[in-house]
Amino acid sequence: MDTTNARELILFVLLVRMLAAASIASIMARSAYFKKLLFLADKTLQQRLAFGVVLGLPLLLGTALRVILQFQAPDLGLEGAVLAGVLGGSVAGIAAGGLAAFPALLHQEYLALPVLMLAGALGGYARHLAPSKDDVWTFSPFFDLNLYRWFRQRFGYARADWQMFFFLLLIVLEAGRMLLGRGFPGRLFYLFDGSAPMVIAICLTTIACVAIPITIWKNTRNELLIEEQRRLLVQARLDALTAQINPHFLFNTLNSIASLVRTDPETARQVIFRLSNILRQLLKKHENFATLRDEMTFIDDYLSIEVIRFGQDKLQIIKEIDEQTLPLMVPSMLLQPIIENAIRHGLSPRLEGGIILIRSFRQDGRLLLEVRDNGVGIAASALERVFQQGIGISNVRERLRVLYGADFTFHIDCPPEGGTSIRVAIPLVSN
Repeated sequence: MDTTNARELILFVLLVRMLAAASIASIMARSAYFKKLLFLADKTLQQRLAFGVVLGLPLLLGTALRVILQFQAPDLGLEGAVLAGVLGGSVAGIAAGGLAAFPALLHQEYLALPVLMLAGALGGYARHLAPSKDDVWTFSPFFDLNLYRWFRQRFGYARADWQMFFFLLLIVLEAGRMLLGRGFPGRLFYLFDGSAPMVIAICLTTIACVAIPITIWKNTRNELLIEEQRRLLVQARLDALTAQINPHFLFNTLNSIASLVRTDPETARQVIFRLSNILRQLLKKHENFATLRDEMTFIDDYLSIEVIRFGQDKLQIIKEIDEQTLPLMVPSMLLQPIIENAIRHGLSPRLEGGIILIRSFRQDGRLLLEVRDNGVGIAASALERVFQQGIGISNVRERLRVLYGADFTFHIDCPPEGGTSIRVAIPLVSN
C-alpha cells in the first residue's frame, strides 16, 4: 500500500472512530441506569466501580472487534478509559481501562493493561484537579474555542486552565501510546503514520472522541435539569396554592370555635377535637394526590365540625359515592374548599340552613365529582366573576389546571330548583 492510500485509510479510521464514539454515547444516554450513575454528584465506591464497568463493556467489545476483524476503528480503549476517569473518578477509569484491555491481552498486547489503566487513573486525577465537578461538562470538541478562551483569560482563569490541562493530557497520552507502541512492536495498539499532519490529526481525534460523548451527555444532563426545574416549579406552585387553602379553612374554623367558647363550651371542645384530627391528617400529607376514599375521610371530619356549628337540624349531608370510584386518585384537598364555599355562601345566609349533596361517579371514561347545595345560589351576573372573588374556588381550578393542563372541566351552575352545583371532571387514575 502506497503512502497516499495508507493516509487515506488512517483518515477513514479516524472518522469512523469519532462516529463510533458519538453513536455509543447516544445509545448509552438512553439507558436509565447509566444516566443514574453518570449524573450522580457524589458516587460511592460501588457506584464508581459500576460506572466503570458499564462504560467499559462497549470498550471491551470495541477492542474485541479490532482484534478479530483487524479493523482499527472500533478500538476506543484509551479514550473510553480517560472518559470514565474524568466523569466517574480514578476507580471508574481503572475499571473501564482494565475491561478495554482484556481482549488485547489475549492477543498478546501486554502493555495494553497498564497503559489503559494508567489512562483511566489520570482521567480521575484530572477530575480531582477540576475547580468544580461541573467544569468537566464544559470540555468541548471545539479546540479552537478552548484555545481562544484560554489565551483571552491570560492563563489566570481556573476553568480555562483546567480545560487546557485536560487538552494537553490527552495529547500526551496519545503521544505516549505512539512512542510505546513503536518501542515495543506488537505489544500495544496505536495509530501512526510518520508525518506531522497525520500525528496531529490522530491526537485531535483522540480529544474529539472524549469531548463528543461529554457534549452529548451534557445535553442529556441539561434536559434532565430543565425537567427537574419544571417539576420543582410546578411543585412550588401547588404548594403555594395549597398553603392558601389550608389557612383559609383553619381561620374559618377558629372563628367558629371562638363564637362557641362562651355560648357552648362542650360543642367548642368537640370542634377542637375534630380540628385536631384534621390538622393531624394535613401534617401527614406530602403528596398532591390522594385516593377518593382518603379524601372523603377528610371531608367527613370537616363536615362534622360544620354540623356541630350549624346543628344537625339545619345542615344535612347527603353522599352518593360510587364504591368503584373510591380507589381512584384525586388532588388532595380538592373537595373541602368547594364544600366550604357552599356552606359559607350558599347555606349560611339562610336561617333554615339546607342540604349539601356530594356525588361521585364515572362517566365517559372520567371521574365526575359534584357538590350541590340548595342555598341562595349565585346570580347570573356574578357567575363570570366567581373565579376572581375569594380564594377557595379560584385555587381549586388553578390546581386542576397545573395538574391536568386542559384535561379537566370545572363547571358552576345554578339549577332551576335553586342553589348551586359545582361539577368537576378529571381523568381516571388508579392508585
